Amino acid sequence: MQMDAAIDAPRSDPSAPRSDSGPLAEAPFPPFRPRFPWIGADLQTLRNRIRRTDWPSLGAWPGERLRFPMADGTGDELLALLNRPLTGTGPLVVLLHGLTGCEDSSYIRYSAAFWLKRGHPVLRLNLRGAGPSRGLCREHYHAGRTEDLRAVLDQLAPRWGEPGLLLVGYSLGANMMLKLLGETGTRLPILATASISAPIDLSLTSARMDRLRNWVYVRWFVHNLKAGTLASPGLSEAEHCAVAAVRTVRAFDQVFVAPRNGFADEEDYYAKCSAAQFLPHIRVPSLIIHARNDPWIPLRSYGYVDWDANQCLVPLLGSAGGHVGFHGRSSRTAWHDRCSGVFFDRISSLVRT
Repeated sequence: MQMDAAIDAPRSDPSAPRSDSGPLAEAPFPPFRPRFPWIGADLQTLRNRIRRTDWPSLGAWPGERLRFPMADGTGDELLALLNRPLTGTGPLVVLLHGLTGCEDSSYIRYSAAFWLKRGHPVLRLNLRGAGPSRGLCREHYHAGRTEDLRAVLDQLAPRWGEPGLLLVGYSLGANMMLKLLGETGTRLPILATASISAPIDLSLTSARMDRLRNWVYVRWFVHNLKAGTLASPGLSEAEHCAVAAVRTVRAFDQVFVAPRNGFADEEDYYAKCSAAQFLPHIRVPSLIIHARNDPWIPLRSYGYVDWDANQCLVPLLGSAGGHVGFHGRSSRTAWHDRCSGVFFDRISSLVRT
């Protein structure tokens, strides 16, 4: 209880990193203040869905469809879209979507436009069975399926490995990314990463999602999970019936994700795939962005991390922003994108020196 109280205590500058983070935290991160009328956790979270007419068009940047075969005997292939900037030669930025997301999720499109304008090629990856990859995959992504991401990065390395890849993960995709970083150390050609609203403690996140205040979100997630999973090839009749009957995300994890992937139950899945336990082993500069008022992921998840023990981690744990929201006053560009840009610029300057 004392730890929770300390974590939830307000800070003078809630968007500032800890003071002793070393050279990585010396980047001039802008402060975050919510932009009217997107005040509060839910409006910050839902703004992009409410304002669909504002979604950026990526038609100005040439797109190329890439396929990444998985060498695990399934015959599955992951699809991605590669967009190239009109000018600039920055490192490739790989964007990883969250639960029920894909290459065309609003936050992925906004971030893609941001990085393309800065001169970076952008790869919008569809995780296994997501978006246009759905019909090509018999298996399905989950929060800990890092072998898929590792396979994609290995295939990208010969062409894009120099000067290093930049990874940006959102929500479930961010958890997967952080877990991979902890598993692989410096063995992959990754220059730096940014994690946005990652559910680094899956059990705590599942419990938060089950609260009555989140019933609308749960209903939306479950609808999309069922629609996507039931439309996928390779489901047994028993799996089809089990998925069709679920009413919560936890139930989906219990009856489908856990047994399908060899976990004893959903809590075994959560325990083995939560990124928090992998954070101490990360050896790649990583910006960790999370909002205290995230309606789905409790800040308590981040309070058990010893940030001072790993100088590769730079936490920006703000008081507001919702879940992958961060719509601020000073710019129409999401705060998490601007902070990621500042951080990646800082890493690039350190590498050059």
